[in-house]
Amino acid sequence: MAINKKLIRVIVVDDSAFMRVAIRKMIEEDSEIEVVDVARNGQEALEKIRQHRPDLVTMDIEMPVMTGLEALEQIMKEMPTPVIMISALTEEGAQATFRALELGAVDFIPKGGKSYINLDIVKISEQLRQKVRAIVTRNRLKKLTGKSIVRAAGVKSANNTTPVVLGPSGRRRRAQLVTLGISTGGPLALNHMLPQLPESFSSSILIVQHMPPAFTGPFAKRLNGLCQINVKEVEDGDIVEPGWAYVSKGGYHSILKNDGGGRYRIMLSPEPADKLFIPSVDVMKLSVSENYSGSILGVIMTGMGNDGLEGMKKIKAQRGITMAQDESSCVVYGMPKVCVDEGIIDHVVPLDQLAVKINEFAG
Repeated sequence: MAINKKLIRVIVVDDSAFMRVAIRKMIEEDSEIEVVDVARNGQEALEKIRQHRPDLVTMDIEMPVMTGLEALEQIMKEMPTPVIMISALTEEGAQATFRALELGAVDFIPKGGKSYINLDIVKISEQLRQKVRAIVTRNRLKKLTGKSIVRAAGVKSANNTTPVVLGPSGRRRRAQLVTLGISTGGPLALNHMLPQLPESFSSSILIVQHMPPAFTGPFAKRLNGLCQINVKEVEDGDIVEPGWAYVSKGGYHSILKNDGGGRYRIMLSPEPADKLFIPSVDVMKLSVSENYSGSILGVIMTGMGNDGLEGMKKIKAQRGITMAQDESSCVVYGMPKVCVDEGIIDHVVPLDQLAVKINEFAG
């Protein structure tokens, strides 16, 4: 209870006075979060982080004097602190954001377009507050056990690296199609996990990572350069091929269609438009459950909220295999937790073991 009552202390870093005020206002709409200070550049941020030792920092990337990436690298070396990057919705912004995640940032929030002052960021205010609360609460809990989510380089799961079997799996056929849903903490987790799949992996993988439109293409290319299997961003009408992973396109749902004769296509659709996330994990997984005739492996990984729960329920009901990332290796144990609590997960697996288990049941 004490953890929940303790105020979350945040420092906002942005070279735009408008953005500093806007982000501060959005964050402080939550009475349990306070902005203890603001900074105009990375150098000023370092001084104020040393002074205040906040629970979390929001960090712009492009700033004078010292960039957000330069400051982030120093923060992770000197005083590891959860950092959420504020990223422009451009390909250049995407590449810088992925670099920030590699350096230790735990997540990012997009701020749309190339406009220096962009009012569209107001639309993501609730998401920002939720991420701040979830990440800080998680980090505080992990610090109590000596396992912080903040890490300057690489990904290592916690001490418990043993997968847990919760449900039967021997009665199921080997899966030809893997459906994977992931959100907060996802880019770094996928950077770590997917390259471990062998070149011989012959199943297809459909991936929904909650990510804005300008980011999914560069993210898929980045993964393709790291992986032994082929990875691409979904294009409308893509035929699902063995040994390929398909990253859902930001701003569109991925919907599986049966062409007959064992051939399947992925169609892009902005509908349903009322989903909190587009692409939605549930929309993808439910379409697979409804249209795919083979055996399915449903995987749910780190992320906030419950997107994917309904789709995982359907996969479980159809005698598919269900797998969740374990609590200790998640940045936010939200999406996996609701599935575990619902009793629909067969295997709970640490991040370091996920590729091995996926290859065991699909591959």
